[in-house]
Amino acid sequence: MPDIHVSISSQIDVIRKEFGSNVLVLGHHYQRQEVLDHADATGDSLELARRAADETKATRIVFCGVRFMAESADILTNGQQTIYMPEPEAGCPMADMADVAQVQGACDALESASGGDWLPVVYVNSSAAIKALCGAWGGSTCTSSNADKVFEWVLSQGKRVFFLPDEHLGVNTACKLGIPDRDVVVFDPALDGGGLTATQIKEAKVVVWKGYCHVHTNFTAANVQTVRQKWPEAKIIVHPETPREVTALTDAQGSTSQIITYVAAAPEGSVVVIGTETNLVDRLAREHAGRITVRSLAQSICPNMYMTTEESLLEILQTWDGANEVHVHEEIAQDARAALQRMLSL
Repeated sequence: MPDIHVSISSQIDVIRKEFGSNVLVLGHHYQRQEVLDHADATGDSLELARRAADETKATRIVFCGVRFMAESADILTNGQQTIYMPEPEAGCPMADMADVAQVQGACDALESASGGDWLPVVYVNSSAAIKALCGAWGGSTCTSSNADKVFEWVLSQGKRVFFLPDEHLGVNTACKLGIPDRDVVVFDPALDGGGLTATQIKEAKVVVWKGYCHVHTNFTAANVQTVRQKWPEAKIIVHPETPREVTALTDAQGSTSQIITYVAAAPEGSVVVIGTETNLVDRLAREHAGRITVRSLAQSICPNMYMTTEESLLEILQTWDGANEVHVHEEIAQDARAALQRMLSL
């Protein structure tokens, strides 16, 4: 019986060679290894956004990730390129937690309560429509690797931050910048007025949206305590989408790329325990086997990232099905692009 995996991989290689530089394949760090083996560039949200924006040769860009990433690529590219997703239904539950009407209502509430001395900062894990709303209000996008820089950009203007859609990244970033907990409040879209009084909004330096990532809220204080007991010498690093009560117990927190750098810099013989998506942790364990020990704080898989397979990558390379194209309407793209470009300029 023929080896199906090798056959699929070989077919992809043949097609890639045929198209040459006319096709660019981008893969997020959380993708399966079999998919990343075919990527021209691997990275986190910020790295891939930059790579898409800088592309000048490829007319077809295949984005192996989730939809908000592919939307950002479409917004930032030059209009002569088409973005494809092997799995166009791969979305992001956290991005879906911020509805345009709800966010617009929150912006109006903040405007009314604070007299306009605030700016929205929207995590790139959000829809193009939410990015556009942010851009129209004069705000910026951010990633988990540069959220602190974007917060500082807002604060340096004497303004306050409205951060969405991830509560935990917002709280952890504020903490990193030394902003007291009393100056950070949570806007819950399920409650009238976000569950906040006008006074609370007016006195806060940072207002965070009540959203979360299923992958990173899977980590608990009990997980950390178990590691401390089992491997007392271990260093623990988690993604900043992890709740504050957990990050407070760890040795470090960082974006996907920052976690990769942290592991690479660990002294030989170290034990590093990581709280982020399991595919990345397993990959780091393989890459550093024999030098250090890498373990997961707990197993946590992003099912949407896991939707993309080598088979679906091959299919899009064979068919270029229009149903897999990602297009953001220019009316939305214009304001979303402004928010993204503000981030990239930082």
